[in-house]
Amino acid sequence: MPAQGKHRRTKSVSLSRGIAAVTTGGAVLALPVLGATTASATPAHSVAAEKVVAPVSVTAQVNSVTKAAPAKHSVVAGETLSKIAREYSVSGGWKKLYEGNRKAIGENPNLIHPGIKLTIGAKAAAPSDAKAGKAGKAAAPSAGRAATAERADRSERTAAAPVAQAAPVAAAPATYSNDLDGWIKESLAIMAERGIPGSYEGIHRNIIRESSGNPNAINNWDSNAVKGTPSKGLLQVIDPTFQAYHVPGTSTDSYDPVANITAACNYAADRYGSIDNVFGAY
Repeated sequence: MPAQGKHRRTKSVSLSRGIAAVTTGGAVLALPVLGATTASATPAHSVAAEKVVAPVSVTAQVNSVTKAAPAKHSVVAGETLSKIAREYSVSGGWKKLYEGNRKAIGENPNLIHPGIKLTIGAKAAAPSDAKAGKAGKAAAPSAGRAATAERADRSERTAAAPVAQAAPVAAAPATYSNDLDGWIKESLAIMAERGIPGSYEGIHRNIIRESSGNPNAINNWDSNAVKGTPSKGLLQVIDPTFQAYHVPGTSTDSYDPVANITAACNYAADRYGSIDNVFGAY
């Protein structure tokens, strides 16, 4: 019918929707058009590519993990550290390998024996760390010794300080007996301070001859007595001589035993060189 034919759609396929509808006995069959087939093919290719690439990537990761894991290598005849380092691609070469296995190899890296077990990989670095630890420990005793030396020095200064600050202990004054022995010894001590020569024997010998050890002895009959200056004391010294050779610090009384001895010895030193040289009247 022509009227109906004017309203019939001339195109039953929508390219934009990507399918063609064909009516056959009331049934609808959907067929992909060329454009749809091409689009669908591209994703399929991408998926296939991913399926191929993915296993390669995983394999690389597994290999990487395998290489990173520490390994044990048993040395065989003819091998060298350089050869083994190249075989395992050791970073740092044979030196790094030797550093990590020095305890097993020994002091000579050029001499490795068959059967030696070498650690290669992450654990091989442990000896280096241990070595660094040893270096740290070696440095620690040095610091400890320095600190100990400083403490010892400080202790020494502290111990020495009281000695340096302590006031000097005054020597106890010497005491002498009040007899001929004590008088001679006290006189000798004073003479030593003044640089007057004389000995115990020389003084004692002349005292016994002159006064028999009597500090109050006086000679009233000789020529000195006639002149008004009698000899007095242990060593029979006249007053003018006593006054001229009196030793400062001693008594000014010519009868005083110590003053008499020191003045007489001072005079004898001036005239004879020493009281030890006097064997008679002087």
